[in-house]
Amino acid sequence: MRAGEYQGATAESIRHHYDVSNDFFALWLDADLTYTCALWDETDSGDTLEAAQKRKLDHLIEGARAAGARRVLDVGCGWGSLLDRLVNTHGVQRAVGLTLSESQAERLRRTALPRTEVRVENWLDHEPDEPYDAIISIGAFEHFARTGLSRAERVAAYQEFFDRCRTWLPKGGRIALQTNVKGNNVRMDKQTVRDLMFIIDTIFPESEIPALSEVIESSEKRFDIVNLRTDPDHYSRTCQEWLNRLQANRDQAVKAAGEENVANYERYLGSTVGHFTNRHLGLSRMILEAV
Repeated sequence: MRAGEYQGATAESIRHHYDVSNDFFALWLDADLTYTCALWDETDSGDTLEAAQKRKLDHLIEGARAAGARRVLDVGCGWGSLLDRLVNTHGVQRAVGLTLSESQAERLRRTALPRTEVRVENWLDHEPDEPYDAIISIGAFEHFARTGLSRAERVAAYQEFFDRCRTWLPKGGRIALQTNVKGNNVRMDKQTVRDLMFIIDTIFPESEIPALSEVIESSEKRFDIVNLRTDPDHYSRTCQEWLNRLQANRDQAVKAAGEENVANYERYLGSTVGHFTNRHLGLSRMILEAV
């Protein structure tokens, strides 16, 4: 598969979402702008979003055996919370982040994290000078196959990703992957269907959430899955926290992104709480080891 045959969401569709406004996202994400499902302490009702997001990053870093590594790749680096955690907490010597969002990259360049390199680049175009010790990808896999592909086409697109990762890792090297997956509850009322279509059409155009079985199938003969956990309730709680913060800062959010964007995100976050609670959507965190 050549770059021209990429089957995932285009850079334009990614920017449609992530380039809304850095100031807008800063009003309702945690202080590090981690825009993916947190890992909550379910025994602590007072757990904070900030603590839960750092716990998630540490879980994936430790699973990938990235702590203290010489080189780590972050596919879909967002605004850099994982890159920051890698170099400033876990002693990684060099961290490379890939994003398709100019806004995210610009903010990261201003932050000037030590021992990091940020590229506005598709993973399909990435050609590292030397292998990585570990790869981590959080909340990017959902964009690797666009809406309308058949299952076989989606699996082929995901296989290409795992093939690339396998060439970038030594045998025994690990990927830590977190992704939304299709839920197992396919009984939906009309409002649920409308809300899901709204998210596909308005919030994340061109992106297709994978089935967990597609992720597993596409990694076969390339990686062993050594750890897998599913946490839909963690994403429901994360989205509720984001929605609460957005509504608490609504006036500022409207100034940053406009009334229409704010209303769209309120609908998106509010309905997504229910999608995860009702298992129309799932959330998987997995550790894969190169064979």
